[in-house]
Amino acid sequence: MAKKTVEMEIEEVRTEISDTKTLKLKWPEGYEVDFKTGQFITVSWPDTPKYRRAYSLSSCALDRDFFEITVKRDGQMGTRIVDWAKAGDRLVVIEPVGKFLPVLEPDAHLLCIAGGSGVTPFRGFVREATRRGLKTRITILYSVRTTQDIIFETEFKALEKENPNFHFHVTCTRLTDSDPWTGRRGRIDSEWVQSMIEDREKTVFYACGPNDLVLRTEELVLKDLGIPENRIKTEKWG
Repeated sequence: MAKKTVEMEIEEVRTEISDTKTLKLKWPEGYEVDFKTGQFITVSWPDTPKYRRAYSLSSCALDRDFFEITVKRDGQMGTRIVDWAKAGDRLVVIEPVGKFLPVLEPDAHLLCIAGGSGVTPFRGFVREATRRGLKTRITILYSVRTTQDIIFETEFKALEKENPNFHFHVTCTRLTDSDPWTGRRGRIDSEWVQSMIEDREKTVFYACGPNDLVLRTEELVLKDLGIPENRIKTEKWG
């Protein structure tokens, strides 16, 4: 069955960090689609319909009348969006699909490992859990190069205050010795991940971001920690 494809107006463009922007795409009148938090949409410009790019939703399924995607300046599509997209422009949008879905059960612990713009879908996870008042624990371990690369920092800190079951941790990999950052430095390793696990049987692992980060996470979770394969969900971004 063909997926629903429509043009949507860009209602708002918001800068997250220097090379990353969030687009709010307004649903056209009469548009209605059933979708889930964690899925992705595929977009193209009306003047180049054959060049398409998939982006995870950074909004959640409780957000109605719009989609949000958070885009890094990367490749033809990402560069055009970040450098040129403005309110009033239009994108062609294929309805959400995908299986990178949060297990929002009361006794579950979602341990989400992200690199760079791979943190995008986890914003949706936390938004839904918080707005529904769920008891699901969500922990994000987020690897960035420097403190200037932290996407959604202000929003995640606000959600931590609102939701006692959510925790947001950042590690920086390319800071100079003179940088005043007092948080964690270096890559995400098995020791750090292990320290976040309280009940192995109730922990579900997610990894999203560049291929090398996701592959390292798979090895860490499956081999170093001995977690069964059915309890890790991954999404690679090139």
